[in-house]
Amino acid sequence: MQPLALTLGEPAGIGPDIALTAWRRRSELALPPFYLVGDPQFMAGRAGRLGLDVPIEAVEPGAACATFAAALPVVTIDEAVTAQPGRPDPSSAPAAIAAIRRAVHDVLSGTACAVVTNPVAKSVLYRSGFAEPGHTEFLATLVEDMTGTSAQPVMMLWSPQLAVVPVTIHLPLSQVPARLSTKLIVETGRIVARDLATRFGISRPRLAIAGLNPHAGEEGALGAEDRTVVAPAVEQLRKEGIDAQGPRPADTMFHDAARASYDAALCMYHDQALIPIKTLAFDHAVNVTLGLPLVRTSPDHGTAFDIAGTGRADPSSLIAAIRLAARLAMPAGAAAPR
Repeated sequence: MQPLALTLGEPAGIGPDIALTAWRRRSELALPPFYLVGDPQFMAGRAGRLGLDVPIEAVEPGAACATFAAALPVVTIDEAVTAQPGRPDPSSAPAAIAAIRRAVHDVLSGTACAVVTNPVAKSVLYRSGFAEPGHTEFLATLVEDMTGTSAQPVMMLWSPQLAVVPVTIHLPLSQVPARLSTKLIVETGRIVARDLATRFGISRPRLAIAGLNPHAGEEGALGAEDRTVVAPAVEQLRKEGIDAQGPRPADTMFHDAARASYDAALCMYHDQALIPIKTLAFDHAVNVTLGLPLVRTSPDHGTAFDIAGTGRADPSSLIAAIRLAARLAMPAGAAAPR
């Protein structure tokens, strides 16, 4: 199996810290080989600041597996990184973007098996002129640029307890009803059902579709969208042979018995999806991008500037992302998580 490509993320955040910590626990946790895409000198400096004995070795991807046992392999980007913990600087955005670009290239060229992205700071990227809403959309753009094939990325937050998909993602709540459509829900449901079957090994995925309004609209009394937008999407998915249920009242979808009735919940907006999974699995949930011709996972947290460089960052979500990426990248027929 090829190594995983782990991106630097926002260098002023905790991404470098948790990458170093994850490598130190590689033997204890039997982690698959990975290399970090970034600046070797910067990583050595961060290890020294944290008081971690982590040898850093600059390598090409093909040497990462052989290097992994003795040193953290780092594939060098053409961007010097100067940001200090908690203080992004002009090197932050170019380094974060270059690392993502190189990791995607490596997977598409067959030298890595999956991309694991460390957290970025969207505000820092936006100030540099970054045009995409976030990681997920940028990955789709890179895939199209590198392969000539367009893709519709879908963000799923996964944990052993719960998997959720926000149909609309980074939008102000006031814009959600106008952006939500039957077509968007159907397209999202198709991608989720397909990837749950092909990558997660679930033979007949069960999707629970949340209503937009309280009580799924209360038969129109609390909003018409659930009858005119969501319900037709559920009906279309069922016609296509997908086990879709809904629209369901979101406030009763996430207790233990309800979660046992589905494999993934499609939610109509960001917080409807992320609040329950971050409540249930804050330390070990994983962000997974579906709908792309590559495996991409990421920790389900941000850059945590306030604790970067202090040694207090918890690597649990990154470790879960590394493990899940390796499992999803397994050849067809190999064991995969539910």
